[in-house]
Amino acid sequence: MKEIMLKRTKKFAIDCWILCSKLPKSREYNAYVNQLIRCSSSVGANYRASQRAKSAADFINKLKIVEEEADESHFFLELLLEITTIEKLNLNSNIEILIKEANELVAIIVSSIKTARINCAN
Repeated sequence: MKEIMLKRTKKFAIDCWILCSKLPKSREYNAYVNQLIRCSSSVGANYRASQRAKSAADFINKLKIVEEEADESHFFLELLLEITTIEKLNLNSNIEILIKEANELVAIIVSSIKTARINCAN
């Protein structure tokens, strides 16, 4: 599962970057593009860091950061979905796929955090 998640979180960051490269270059879009690139790449970077955690508490803390960054990515993807729909940019299917992936990553990470907490308690 570790290798799958490492690849999946990296792919998520790359796919978000590809989406962002297709968006118009303007002050308004750039604000959201910059945020999405930062938080989506942070998902992969922090997941990777979690695999080198020094303790169970450190592992859980790093996963909480992954959860927050994936949820933040989801938020900016939702904003972009609404904006690109209004502007008729025809990127809805790309964005909807990324929203689904962000949701799945959050669910996996939340489940991992719960499992790690249970294991710490035992």
